[in-house]
Order: sequence, then C-alpha cells, then structure tokens
Amino acid sequence: MVLEKLSETLRNTLSKVANALFVDEKLVNALVKEIQRALLQADVNVKLVFELSNKIKERALKQEPPAGLTKKEYLINIVYEELANFLGGEGHKIDVNKKPFKIMLCGLFGSGKTTTTAKLAKFFQKRGNKVAVIQTDTWRPAAYEQLKQLGSQINVDVFGIKNEKDPMKIYKTFEPELQKYNIVIIDTAGRDALSEDLIEELKQMYVLVNPDETMLVMSADIGQAAERQARAFHDTCHVTGVIITKLDGTAKGGGALIACAVTGAPVKFIGVGEKIDAFEEFKPKNFVGRLLGMGDLEALLEKAREAVTEEEAQDMGKKFLSGKFNLIDLYQQMETMSKMGSMGKLMEMIPGMNQLQLPKDMISVQEGKLKKWKFILDSCNKNELEDPENINNPRMSRIAKGSGTEVQEVSELLKQYRQAKKMTKMFGGSGSPKAMEKMMKRMGGKIPGLGNLQMK
Repeated sequence: MVLEKLSETLRNTLSKVANALFVDEKLVNALVKEIQRALLQADVNVKLVFELSNKIKERALKQEPPAGLTKKEYLINIVYEELANFLGGEGHKIDVNKKPFKIMLCGLFGSGKTTTTAKLAKFFQKRGNKVAVIQTDTWRPAAYEQLKQLGSQINVDVFGIKNEKDPMKIYKTFEPELQKYNIVIIDTAGRDALSEDLIEELKQMYVLVNPDETMLVMSADIGQAAERQARAFHDTCHVTGVIITKLDGTAKGGGALIACAVTGAPVKFIGVGEKIDAFEEFKPKNFVGRLLGMGDLEALLEKAREAVTEEEAQDMGKKFLSGKFNLIDLYQQMETMSKMGSMGKLMEMIPGMNQLQLPKDMISVQEGKLKKWKFILDSCNKNELEDPENINNPRMSRIAKGSGTEVQEVSELLKQYRQAKKMTKMFGGSGSPKAMEKMMKRMGGKIPGLGNLQMK
C-alpha cells in the first residue's frame, strides 16, 4: 500500500468518528490532532499541516451538513475534500493535442528518470498512441543501453547514440524521424545536485526541443525537500508537472506529494512499484479515497479494461450468469487478475474492503495460492478443464505430481471452483436483469463503502 502508515492512521481516525455517539467540538479537536500527527509522521511541512487542520476544524464546527447526510458522514466528507484539495483538487491531466507531442523529462541523478521514461511510454502506448523515446543522457554510463533494454520489453522505439557526448547533436540527428510518432519522450541527463552545468544543459535542451510538457522526476524519499527542488527546476526549464517515483517504499512520500502540490508544478504521475505497469496518473480525489479506505473504482475499472477486452468481459459474464463456468474460465479470470496487479493493490481500490480488516499475511498467502493454482491448471488435460467433475482421486494425484504441488492443494482449487459455480446459481442461471435484481435483493441491496443501492 502506498503511504501505508499514513493510510492506516487516517482510517483508524475516521473509524473513531464513525463509532462516536455524536459530533461535538471535543470529537472534532481529537480528529484534527490525529490528522496532524499522521501528516507530520509522513514528513509533511508543519505550516501546511496546520493550514489543512484549521480548514477542517473551521468547516466541521461552522457548517451544517446538507440534506441526506448525518453530522458524522459530513465530517468524514470534509476530511476527504480538504485532503484532496490539499493535494491538487481535480488533478492535472496531460492533453495530447498535436503530433508529435513532446515530453521532456528532467531530474537529479538516482531519481529513476530512465525507468520512468519507459513507464510513461507504456502508459501512453496502452492508450493507443505511437510512442518513441530518445536518450540524451551523455553523463551516465550505460544510460542508452538501459533505455534500449526497457524499450524492447514494451515494444517502443528507442533512439540514441552510444558514447556521444553532445545531447543536442543526438536530438538533432533523430528529429526528422520523430515526426511520425504521436508522442516523443526525451530523457535528459541528471546530476548529484542542481549544478550550473546541468542548468545550462537543460536550458539549451529546452530551447532546442521546445517541449509541450516538461516533467520533473523526483524520488519520494526526499520528502519536504521536494518543494525546493521543484521550484529550482521550474525556474530552470519551466517545469509543467512532476512525476514522483518510489512512492510505495517510503514514509516521506506524503511530504513530497504535498510539497509539489503547493508549487507551480503539480504532481501529474506517480510510480507505485518497480514494474513498468506500476505507474498511474495522479488524481488527488481518487488517491485520497484509497488512503481513507473509500476505494478507487475508476482506477480498478481502468486496470480491468487494460487486462481484458470488452468482448472477453461480456463472454465471461454470459458464461458466469448462465452457469456454464469451468476451470478454463477460472484460469482466464486468474490470468486477468495477474495482469491487473497484486491482490493487495486491487483490494485497496475496492470500496469497503478495509472494513473487513483482512490480515496482510492472508492476502500474501492468497497471492501465493493463485500462482500455484495456475501450475495446477497447466497440468490438467482438456477434458478435466472443461468438466472438472471428472477429476477423481487418481487424477488429482497425477495433477499434483505434474504441477509440483500437493493433492490437498488440487483439492482446494476444486473447492474454490465449486464455490464460484455455486455463486452463479444465485443469479437464477438466466443471466437476465431480473436475476441480477434478485441477487441484489438477497444481498440487501448493499455494497460495503457505497451505501444502499436502490434497485429500479
């Protein structure tokens, strides 16, 4: 979980509000103190923390909740809104409105700039753009080779000249070829500090490239120092946005996020893991929703769209609702889940999942099971996959031996399959809207974290 400690503290604080008998000044003061403590531990600037907490306190004590919301619900909503505004409000999306759309990346050495170049390329590629990247870092040995290797993994064209010392020459050499791409991402050199040499080189590159977006890449572990660095780069090459990397591995990420939000260079992307796909647009409202345990359905649906086509989803839905659900379908579902990311990250996007308070080791164990189950399914023959009821004890022994697992694990997978199949019968097996309505009524029309859903 990104900013796990901050998230856990904020969720516990809001739980106290939800369990309180009534809302009064004492409760509001306690809430504000807990939020202050959580943000300070996340390395957020003291002045900014008090600005935020004063806004929450003022609204909570002076404003009356709108119709349909209780005082407790409105207090939680105030915390959500103020935190989201603190981090940038609606967010800042990149609008690709020309060809080629040029994005120049800059940053200090060690911030993960080259890896971020590949992640950004993959992000835009998945959205139907023809992307190229060009390496102009002439200071760091093997920078071109690293980007070349990353580019081959995601099937993106990489341009550069090995051992060339003039970054301007590299860009001019390939400039005519770059015209055929929708998006061109330029990776520039970094230093250990913002030196005069780096400033001059960045200025020259900025004038030559004339980028549509200049993105500063910085590591989350610098904390509050992000504000000073963002302002310095902004003055040097007119930074239009920030990409914060390594946000999953440091407690200082809150300081970096908020420090950038108060500069003229808002956070536009965040790196949330080492894999190339562990990269997303920074949408403050969605991000705060995850921090507070409210989920992020928009991000979850986007991951689902990337992992499976609409036709595949409809076909799977028809099979599920009709009751024609076999091990092949279960296998496809498992593959889709693995494409979408780790189970822990998926669960934090589902509204209300934090209310279940599932142990971390339970989630990690379940992820381990999914990997083993894939090996088991690979050891099944076509007949067994299509009709799992044919799998008797001798077949289970053979499958276990072929997949390097235990018979008990094969049995557990079959149990999981039967439970999934049993769920389809709750829909009445017809796949009709009335069957879905029937299912919803059995559930009481409620989904954790979303309140009551009225079936029409």
